[in-house]
Amino acid sequence: MILNKISIINFKNIKEATLELSPKMNCFIGHNGEGKTNFLDAVYYLSFCHSSFNPIDSQIITHDKDFFVIDGVYDTENGDTTDIYCGMKRGTKKHFKRDKKEYKRLAQHIGLIPLIFVSPYDTSLIAGGSEERRRLMDVVISQYDHNYLEALTNYNKALQQRNSLLKMENEPDAMLLDIWEREMARHGTTIYNARESFVNQLIPVFQNIYNHISDNHESVSLRYVSHAQRGDLLDVIQRDRFRDRAVGYSLHGVHRDDLEMLLDGYQMKREGSQGQNKTFVLALKLAQFDFLKRTASNTTPMLLLDDIFDKLDAHRVEQIVELVSGSDFGQIFITDTNRDHLDQILKNVSFDYKLFNVSNGEIKEKEHV
Repeated sequence: MILNKISIINFKNIKEATLELSPKMNCFIGHNGEGKTNFLDAVYYLSFCHSSFNPIDSQIITHDKDFFVIDGVYDTENGDTTDIYCGMKRGTKKHFKRDKKEYKRLAQHIGLIPLIFVSPYDTSLIAGGSEERRRLMDVVISQYDHNYLEALTNYNKALQQRNSLLKMENEPDAMLLDIWEREMARHGTTIYNARESFVNQLIPVFQNIYNHISDNHESVSLRYVSHAQRGDLLDVIQRDRFRDRAVGYSLHGVHRDDLEMLLDGYQMKREGSQGQNKTFVLALKLAQFDFLKRTASNTTPMLLLDDIFDKLDAHRVEQIVELVSGSDFGQIFITDTNRDHLDQILKNVSFDYKLFNVSNGEIKEKEHV
């Protein structure tokens, strides 16, 4: 999918913008807080039906405005054009449409426009809680496996029901608990198998990309950790029912999975410098790009790179530039406060690109020099 044209009204600090985009490279330059990341988030919204940063839709409407609209016109792999529209008024539900036909369920849209978003906030994958790393797996797998998305929804529903029973003052109905535990185990096994397969395929690609950027200066790896590895998942969930009842929630299940991030065999969050952390998450996201490209109906994902060069030494910047300038990547959106980084990329490219200046929510195309 290639995003040809996008129109934005009242999305965060972008009051109005209509841009015709390059099918290859789109560069956005501006100081911090001017709206570069907000623009990328609008592109992300059209793929995932929500903001990357704020789950509450009403809060992304520009202050003192009553509605927002994002509309994107895409070229598909077979040469057709498709229009994706999202709009919402305050106090009402949002409308998401493909070619003027509203989706019955937003989950039907996920995976149509595969996308990888690399952001400075990604370092929370290393320093943050395990829910950040589960979300990382969920976001990628959901884009190519609708059964996974279904299993995730059903598992979370069963988990919520079981937790409600565990919180009851009176002793909960054992048969009801058993029903929800069986649902958790059934869908949890589907989730575990998909995550394990994904991580196993991701590791070698991730290591190759990291080694390229770092010139083999250090060794990195990933380790998937799950309660499902302890035996039959139903047994694992039911084993500590008494303790679960005491704390009022489910202590075991795939909702506690983690993805350990390792540098030279040790936990990255304790060992890594800022530059190593940034290289780690960038390599991880680029590996996900490669994975999606091979699995998501052979559609090349869009790549969003938000301020990725900060805290990296000149050599690592050069290696990243070489990677993203290659023919493996499709349409790229890249932001930076430093024009020098973008010039370094653009001086070596033979393909079409566009430059945009972003200031106070206004986005204007710049002429090539």
